[in-house]
Amino acid sequence: MIQVGIFSGYFPYELETTAKTIRDHGFNTVQLDLHFKDVDLSAGQITEAKAKKVRDTFRDHDLPICAISGYTNITHPDLDERKRRVDYLKEMIRNARSFGTPYVISESGTFNADSDWVHDDKNKTQEGYETCLAQLDDLRQTAYDHGATFLLETYVNNVIGSLEETIRVFNDFKGKPGIELLMDPTNYFEIHNIDAMQQILNDVFDNVSDRVRIAHAKDVKRSGDDKSEKHADLGADLELESHTFRGVGEIELPAAGLGELDYDLYVRRLSEVSPNVPLIIEHLDESDVPRAKRFVDEVLKRNGV
Repeated sequence: MIQVGIFSGYFPYELETTAKTIRDHGFNTVQLDLHFKDVDLSAGQITEAKAKKVRDTFRDHDLPICAISGYTNITHPDLDERKRRVDYLKEMIRNARSFGTPYVISESGTFNADSDWVHDDKNKTQEGYETCLAQLDDLRQTAYDHGATFLLETYVNNVIGSLEETIRVFNDFKGKPGIELLMDPTNYFEIHNIDAMQQILNDVFDNVSDRVRIAHAKDVKRSGDDKSEKHADLGADLELESHTFRGVGEIELPAAGLGELDYDLYVRRLSEVSPNVPLIIEHLDESDVPRAKRFVDEVLKRNGV
């Protein structure tokens, strides 16, 4: 059966308190965010001893770590900033096994200088693709060399932002280990295809489901009159953009059960090829966790997965 987990970063406490709080909500796995009030896991500060402490604390609470959040803009147009971000991501990858998981996740990034979530025309050029592919290849090789796996998460406004581009990446890496897919179907939708919900979902699963190692649970809907970049106010302790981001343009990405995603079709297709996959809840604040978990649990029970 599909496991239900959550990002640890939505609980901005000390390590022990974070693990206990998540377990008290009934989750049985976590996607690890490297942010705790009492453990410094910032760039250059990850050690094997710290990683093992985090791993063992979550295991003590029956919360195995299924993946690590490495979200950053790997194609940032400022080369020094790009290197800084990628170096930290590679630090996570090198230490992933000490945290208890092989999987480290990031999207492919954008050449937009002002936002990690906004489209740039260069994203859809051959030069942009080749630059991104070289970065992905470096991350893939780093992962392979350290017994880990880099998970690519497709997002519409990034260089790898469509099903076709996702297929192209995995075709280009055919036979090369160290890279697989994070499944988040909401990231494939734009205003021009959201009305073709079932077709898009089926196309995604028909073509790339064999690469899925972890899945996400959020939602998607039209944003109405608000065409701006949307962020939730989660307070100073949760100001990371990877946690506050809620969509841009005509699409909003709210918590699971608050949008238009065909969740029944999603979990049925997901279970066909990944029957025990961790399904990780995101895009919410702590107060909404019980509702979101009930929603996801009810969908899973309704579909027998």
